[in-house]
Amino acid sequence: MTELFDALLLARLQFAFVISFHIVFPAFSIGLASYLAVLEGLWLVTGREVWLNVFRYWLKIFAIVFGMGVVSGVVMSYQIGTNWGPFADRTGPVLGPLLGYEVLTAFFLEAGFLGVMLFGMNRVGRGLHFFATLMVAIGTLISAFWILSANSWMQTPQGHAIAANGQFVPVDWWAVIFNPSFPWRLVHMVLAAYLTTALVVGAVGAWHLLRDRGNEAARVMFSMAMWMAALVAPVQAVVGDFHGLNTLAHQPAKIAAIEGHFETGRGVPLILFGWPDMAAETTRWAVEVPKLGSLILTHEWDGEIRGLKEWPPADRPNAAIVFWSFRIMVGMGVLMVALGVWSLVCRATGALYRARWLHRFAVAMGPAGFVAVLAGWITTEVGRQPWTVYGLMRTSESVSPVAAPAVATSLAAFAIVYFAVFGAGVFYLLRLMRKAPVAGEPPPEPVLVDAAAGRPALAGGTAGRLSIEGDRP
Repeated sequence: MTELFDALLLARLQFAFVISFHIVFPAFSIGLASYLAVLEGLWLVTGREVWLNVFRYWLKIFAIVFGMGVVSGVVMSYQIGTNWGPFADRTGPVLGPLLGYEVLTAFFLEAGFLGVMLFGMNRVGRGLHFFATLMVAIGTLISAFWILSANSWMQTPQGHAIAANGQFVPVDWWAVIFNPSFPWRLVHMVLAAYLTTALVVGAVGAWHLLRDRGNEAARVMFSMAMWMAALVAPVQAVVGDFHGLNTLAHQPAKIAAIEGHFETGRGVPLILFGWPDMAAETTRWAVEVPKLGSLILTHEWDGEIRGLKEWPPADRPNAAIVFWSFRIMVGMGVLMVALGVWSLVCRATGALYRARWLHRFAVAMGPAGFVAVLAGWITTEVGRQPWTVYGLMRTSESVSPVAAPAVATSLAAFAIVYFAVFGAGVFYLLRLMRKAPVAGEPPPEPVLVDAAAGRPALAGGTAGRLSIEGDRP
């Protein structure tokens, strides 16, 4: 039993490690693909060269991010096969087709147009190139649709029956795909991807404005990014509220853990800060706002909120983790709203390109989207524990009978390779971003090599036989 527990813990750590690396790249590429489509469309409509310059600047970065998303996604299928065999066997009839639909729609769409988008600017007509860019952008969104549908079914399963052999068998595909949490989860993730991209673009634009206030391309980047932060960050907060109400209805134990409530009650306070003690079944050193917890979660001053004591200890998620991961995510969201509001004030006063402290704040906020995405993912997935299929299949039932030393060895190997490969990749991306955008910048020229490529588990990648080597900065 001890060895099984150790293997289970290591398998969970390995999955968390790999997907934490992977998820940041698709989150960036989803938003960046749409941003590139907007830039190219504006260039075609206005004919202004600055739009084309910004497009070419971010196209090179997109190519690297896309490739890193592909490579980081290869390991996901490996892990499912080695560490989570029982889970794959029982959920295969439902999740297998969903992932297959993603291949038939998004994957083939991206595969068909990615090369034209990256290297076809001077080889095909403007209309066809713009169409290719649109198809890649749409492909990333379609991929997100299917992957989030699969993940949401694991969170709020419906539309299935359980066969005699224990497998989940679909009986209503419409109910499987459009399960109760899917719409809010999809909108929340896509908006998060757009905000993540906007913050990176805004940080790069602000960095170059601090060095050259007259750089037209940097002004375009910064202005567009600030519009996105000002308009979308508040919308994301509203979507998050609806998503929270949906979670309260379908996963109340997760909400209890997020809020740090162990006792059921009415008119419960909002615990701003504290430390949930799972053993003592209380939140220590709580800083509270009376009744605000019920108001936010039920929209009623005296709404009832169930506490974690309503569930057996074995069915409770780790409150200490999700309590703080949720607050990190919300904290990043508050800072995004503040950045957007500050930019609106500066824009209204004509100081958008002269407000150096705003530019410094925007540079500091560059990684905030990635932090929020990771914190949100931790909240979602740790809050689902101890279930892989919520309420139906436990994580302990999902793990393969692999010895703990074998899992530990592969985890160590992943850590070494990931930090080396992706550390180098991120360093190269930062070098590209550090270079100031200039007029007439040429598009990237590829050196093609034979390389076996996989595809990521979430939107942002396609498989192919070509990779970019030595992309010109």
